[in-house]
Amino acid sequence: MNLAHLNRKIIQLLLVLLVLIVVPGIAHAQKNKGGGGGGGGSAPHAAPAQHSAPAQHSAPSSGGNRGGASTANRGGATTANRGGATTANRGGATTAGRGGATTTAGKGGATTTAGKGGASTTTAAGGKTTTTAAGGKTTTTAAGGKTTTAAAGGKTTTAAAGGKTTTAAAGGKGGATSAAGGKAGGASNAKAGGAGTKAAAPKTVTTKSGATAHVNSNGHVSSIHTAKGATISKNAHGGRTVTSEHVNAKGEHIRTVSTGRGRGYVDHRYVRGGHYYSSRTYYYGGHYYAYGYRGYYYGGYCCYYGYVPAYYYGPAFYGWAYNPWAAPVAYSWGWGGAPWYGYYGYYFNPYPVYASAALWMTDYVISQNLQAAYAAQAQANANAAAAANAQAMGDYAGGGQQAENAAGGDNAGPALTPEVKQAIADEVRAQLEAEKAAASAPKQPAGAATSGGATSADASTQQEEVPAALDPNHRTFIVATVLTEQAPDGSDCSLSPGDVVTRIEDSPDGNKNVKVLVSSSQKGDCQSGSQVAMAVDDLQEMHNHFREQLDQGLKTLAENQGKNGIPAGPKPGGRANPEGQAQPDLDVEAQLNDQQKDADAAETEVQQQAGSSQGGK
Repeated sequence: MNLAHLNRKIIQLLLVLLVLIVVPGIAHAQKNKGGGGGGGGSAPHAAPAQHSAPAQHSAPSSGGNRGGASTANRGGATTANRGGATTANRGGATTAGRGGATTTAGKGGATTTAGKGGASTTTAAGGKTTTTAAGGKTTTTAAGGKTTTAAAGGKTTTAAAGGKTTTAAAGGKGGATSAAGGKAGGASNAKAGGAGTKAAAPKTVTTKSGATAHVNSNGHVSSIHTAKGATISKNAHGGRTVTSEHVNAKGEHIRTVSTGRGRGYVDHRYVRGGHYYSSRTYYYGGHYYAYGYRGYYYGGYCCYYGYVPAYYYGPAFYGWAYNPWAAPVAYSWGWGGAPWYGYYGYYFNPYPVYASAALWMTDYVISQNLQAAYAAQAQANANAAAAANAQAMGDYAGGGQQAENAAGGDNAGPALTPEVKQAIADEVRAQLEAEKAAASAPKQPAGAATSGGATSADASTQQEEVPAALDPNHRTFIVATVLTEQAPDGSDCSLSPGDVVTRIEDSPDGNKNVKVLVSSSQKGDCQSGSQVAMAVDDLQEMHNHFREQLDQGLKTLAENQGKNGIPAGPKPGGRANPEGQAQPDLDVEAQLNDQQKDADAAETEVQQQAGSSQGGK
């Protein structure tokens, strides 16, 4: 009995222990069940993926502790803390934080945000947007050819794929704007003192008077066609060339070209001895200079006009200029303090010594073009600054560009490379050889001048002659006036006096244009290495100007033999050439002034029209 009684006591004790264990467990389970369903438990409120909270706002978790980590299950969501890290899963979304960093990931196109050391990342799948911030740097990216913006250290970049626009602003300084694959053709425009601006598309402005202007992607007017028929070509530095043509009462074809106030020329075309000629009068600094030109009938077109020297030197003098001198000589040009020389320091550097007159004349010709360009630009900028609307004119005409360019420069050397200068020197030697041959030829009698103008000769009876502009032996040309050219993508770019181009085609197209390579260019002009279509007439004018300057250089050498470092040579000798003789037209100054007034009025009207259209946007 005693044994049976003991067994009953043991069973009763076990039952009591079982009750003590089971009942609290059931109560605790019921409490947890109620907290989960009611949403009032102490577990953290993990945010849905699409509204992921920043790392610094992560709520602490509660539940069972395991080595400092807590884990709680809520309706299929799990939160675990390990070493201060929290992970929560809700409907397939996961958030994990390690070392104080929090990550929220949303599947199926949801968003993920991760922060480490105070940095946060937000990602949207399916081609959506991604934003990353780390160390105070922010990046925003949009896929599918959308826009990307990155800011790092106070520098902001905005890029658009698929040929859109890119704008960059660094450190609050001038931003750079470029257009890729579009009409702007990679042209860039920097405006100081502010963030970068979006490049404008090239456009055409038509004024009330009928003038049409082309505005390039940088917002500068590159060319204007006035209602009176004149063409104004502008470059990025403020320089301009104005060209107009008409037929006078005598039936003579008149061409007027203004390269600046008080400078330019008027071309009179006439017939002598059944051939087409032109008498050109230059006006500059109150002085008149006249040269003769001969017309070339070529490819069914009449006429291309080529320069004819007024004077031929003796063959020995040409040989002295062509062949190497006995020893290289140093020559002081005296340009050290000249403003133009400092301004073009990034572009041009003369030879340290000269082994021949051909090299001396290479620097002479280049310097003459740059000096003329600088004078025209300085004058244009001064006129713009004196205008009533100085600021607007400065933006419109390129005011202030001169100072900006002057500060630039390539540490690797001048933009006008030794290779390009050598190509010019080769052209000098070739021309000296051609003039030597012409000087040795028998004298040709001049024909009697006719009074009927260019129409008195029959172009169809003229023998075709290849003009120098298309001669395979002449491929390198120095730009002599401001030109507006069209890049392959349709955008406008300018060429300035002193730029160098190389003709890469020999046959003109239906518009009498040939393709040229821009071998060397100044800042703001058509980019070096680019190709543009150029009128054969413009190339011919470059060659004419080159020959004019070459003859001026020969005259300087002839007068300074044995002086200023130039070695002594043979007597110049020579003879006058009747075909190159011309009498100056003393009415040129008035004609150039009239043309300038027309151009000024057209530019003012275009400026006002462009300004009002921009203000209405």
